[in-house]
Formats: sequence, structure tokens, C-alpha cells
Amino acid sequence: MTPVELMKLLADETRLTSVIAMKSGPRCVCDLMEILQLSQPKVSRHLAILREAGLVETERRGQWVYYSLVPQLPAWVDQTINALAPVVIESVMESTPGITITPGESSACC
Repeated sequence: MTPVELMKLLADETRLTSVIAMKSGPRCVCDLMEILQLSQPKVSRHLAILREAGLVETERRGQWVYYSLVPQLPAWVDQTINALAPVVIESVMESTPGITITPGESSACC
């Protein structure tokens, strides 16, 4: 992955917020739907783009599919995501009161 490819992926608010949410651990689609306040098809489409780019991987747990960041990302990718995280988290909290991106917290669906 090149820096330009990463920036193109993260230039979309839905994908950027999804990546930051997955930074704290695996997330199912319903978790991301709640955080993003978007429909399942829209969230799934963005997750597919991230998966195709090699930034996200999936794990099936029973009937649920969990998405997480690929653990062996290059250090510069990880540093970029870490640098963006505080600003994205603050933006989510401001734009969607009551919704937070908290490690280990998942929705009731799974």
C-alpha cells in the first residue's frame, strides 16, 4: 500500500471512522452501523472496499462477521491511524451525541 492509496481510503468519512473504531478491536457491522448512524448496506460496502485494499480482515464467529485492522500493517500506516484517532473520536462525539468509540464495547446484536 502506498501513502496515496491509504489517503484515498481514509479520505471518506465512513471508512476513516470505521478504521478508527476497529483500532480498539474487532467490530461487527451492527457496531459500526450504530457508530456511523448508517444503514447496513452502506457500511458493508465501505468495509468491502477496506478489505479489498488489504487494510481490514474478517473473522466469522457463529452467524456474525467481525472486521478488524490487519495486524501486520506497516508501521507508517499504524502511525497515521494513531495520529488521526483523537480527532476522529472527538468529531464523532460532537456530531452524534451519545455515541462513542470505546474499546471493547459492542452493541446488543452480537
